[in-house]
Amino acid sequence: MKNKNIIITGGLGFIGSHIVEELVETNNITIIDDLSTGKMDNLKNPDHENITLIKENLNDVKLKDVIKDDVDYIFHLAAMASVPLSVDNPIKCNDINVNSTIKLLDFAVKNNVKKIIFSSSAAIYGKNTNMPLKETEPLMPLSPYGASKATCELYLKSFYESYGLEYTALRYFNVFGPKQDENSQYAAVIPKFISSLVQNKQPIIYGDGEQTRDFIYVSNIVKANIQSCEIPYNGCLNVASGKRISINELYEIIRTELDSDLEPIYNPPRVDEIKHSLADISNLNKLNFKLNENFDEEIKTTIEWFKNEKETIDSK
Repeated sequence: MKNKNIIITGGLGFIGSHIVEELVETNNITIIDDLSTGKMDNLKNPDHENITLIKENLNDVKLKDVIKDDVDYIFHLAAMASVPLSVDNPIKCNDINVNSTIKLLDFAVKNNVKKIIFSSSAAIYGKNTNMPLKETEPLMPLSPYGASKATCELYLKSFYESYGLEYTALRYFNVFGPKQDENSQYAAVIPKFISSLVQNKQPIIYGDGEQTRDFIYVSNIVKANIQSCEIPYNGCLNVASGKRISINELYEIIRTELDSDLEPIYNPPRVDEIKHSLADISNLNKLNFKLNENFDEEIKTTIEWFKNEKETIDSK
């Protein structure tokens, strides 16, 4: 993709910043991020000549005043991405996740945006046990967060039907990779394990550790977003590896890589935690790309990033 005008909401966050880095050299990028969870340090060069940075909450931005050029694509990643926070404050979750999305969709229609790529979540499936989960499964969210993502998907479809606004909603499963926040409440078991072991601390596993998850490396998420712009597909797609691994198995892989003999601490399971998660990814071929699959190397790369981060912090 070259010479496009692109808006990336949440562009200073874990996934958003990876998309920025992939596109910034050959496109004009407008980032909208209020720094509630994003970090300036997530960008190699936040002062890049191709970046316009708007440090505001999406609900507060007067888009027609700050976006002067025609917009080709919007990557919408800004969200309250925490299940616990959404349970604590469902009204705020709706405001951040749903109201801001409607505002963005309205802007896109009025300004002839070619397509919007929405970051959705496997949380919309809830405790559905029909593994592997297909996109056609009923939506059964267990939290306001999951409900907000499901609601946004319905709005995307309605704007496509009503106004012809093209869209793809990408349902991420458990994303991991460099720049993920170890303190995040969302899909953060890998950085928590790594961070604990790097600091020679015992990590916590909730439940018996036999729960399984479908992990996907962040570079695949970036590719799925970019390919969604260039492929004329309107609808929802799972973005995952299509493989599952138990939390105990995951811990052994990370512990072995870090040459640690620390045993985890097992705490009672979290209330309403989903026992198993696995995606059917057969529809990913609609985006005309193949997953890069090398879990061991992806874990190694992630570990090296966290080790370097710790060294940087320790040297300050």
